[in-house]
Amino acid sequence: VDRIFSGIQPTGTPHLGNYLGAIQNWVNLQEECGSVLYSIMDMHSLTMPREPALLRQNILDTTAAVLACGVDPKKCLLFRQSLVPEHTELAWILGCLTNVPRLLRLPQWKMKRTSQNNEGTVGLLTYPVLQAADILLYKSTHVPVGEDQVLHLELAQDIAQQFNKKYGEFFPVPKAILSTTKKIKSLRDPTAKMSKSDPQKLATVNIADSPDEIVLKFRKAVTDFTSEVTYDPASRPGVSNLVSIHAAVTGLSIKEVLHQAAGLDTAHYKMVVAESVIQKFAPIRNEIKKLQEDTSHLVKVLEDGAEKAKELAAPIYQEIRRLVGFQ
Repeated sequence: VDRIFSGIQPTGTPHLGNYLGAIQNWVNLQEECGSVLYSIMDMHSLTMPREPALLRQNILDTTAAVLACGVDPKKCLLFRQSLVPEHTELAWILGCLTNVPRLLRLPQWKMKRTSQNNEGTVGLLTYPVLQAADILLYKSTHVPVGEDQVLHLELAQDIAQQFNKKYGEFFPVPKAILSTTKKIKSLRDPTAKMSKSDPQKLATVNIADSPDEIVLKFRKAVTDFTSEVTYDPASRPGVSNLVSIHAAVTGLSIKEVLHQAAGLDTAHYKMVVAESVIQKFAPIRNEIKKLQEDTSHLVKVLEDGAEKAKELAAPIYQEIRRLVGFQ
């Protein structure tokens, strides 16, 4: 693994699914690889309507949360995407190598345009090309992804190969590092993934939730009419989601978690899972609060990271300019 790149949209404090599916992995990867870049993807966040003041605050809150979870700017580059203009410049070049039908087939386009009265903006259609530019600008070799982003990484791989075919071998074709955590589902609808945009407030556990909020959300979690705790995602998605969460926050296997839950009914088991989540997030929650009080530190971390990211990006982008004929 030569270079890892990943990013997170600034939607405020991340939820349990973000933490287990991505951020926890980020913390581990920064220990294993010498060159790691993590970006707060503020440009991507404009694909859905955002109030400027809310976006500014969300950037800071997301940064505080990522740092509180253990991402260390001494071991990786943590930066804000919009502070490195080469991302969008490269996206234009790559967009000129990408055909529209391919973008129209991506499931996120079909899904998200319904929230924009089925019209959908150009940004919503083309943001996967910007994602490809985010990755390729640094000649990244590996990208940690959840299963819902695999198609976007495949697009980045294809674009890299298109560019290499046209201009000569230049970009490494980035490989996926797939998260081993099972996708965390909504507590109110275990057939859908946990999401910040879910209108049901009890569906999503945020990592900064208070212990009382966490207990309430797990108490109200949808299960079924069988009281035994088993793991069978196809026929018992609700209980299986609780088991997945319990295993992920404790570091135990599904088998070990089921062994611990033997003899418990689902009502009692919900409280066991809630307690394990509370214990996991208590120190993180305290650290988030502390970091949120020091806005200037958060801004400096992102600006320092962007300076270093620019140093990496500049020579690569200059060579791209030469290859395509700009200079």
